[in-house]
Amino acid sequence: MPTIVVDVMPKAELLDPQGKAVAGALSRTGHSTVSGVRVGKRFEITVDGPIDDDVRAEVREIAEHVLSNSVIEDVVGIHYVESNAELAEEAAHLASEHGDEGYVAPAGETH
Repeated sequence: MPTIVVDVMPKAELLDPQGKAVAGALSRTGHSTVSGVRVGKRFEITVDGPIDDDVRAEVREIAEHVLSNSVIEDVVGIHYVESNAELAEEAAHLASEHGDEGYVAPAGETH
């Protein structure tokens, strides 16, 4: 089943007390190269079936209206993750379409 990852962060112009606390703890424990930390939220959403335009639109709406508070937070990323089984299924499908042409890399892959 496909997984959709939604990342939410505090707005850049707002203070982040959690991030400040983490940065202070890192400094006190000898990690002096870290100059700042911002703490956000990560949501992993599993969906049934393929990720099509309708699913993408629904997840965008959920991210903006349910998972985040638009007054103090921004949705900074929505990532669509396919499992290894789904990638293997796609590769098998492509191989059956292309017969004896050899390996055909999916779009964006450069092997």
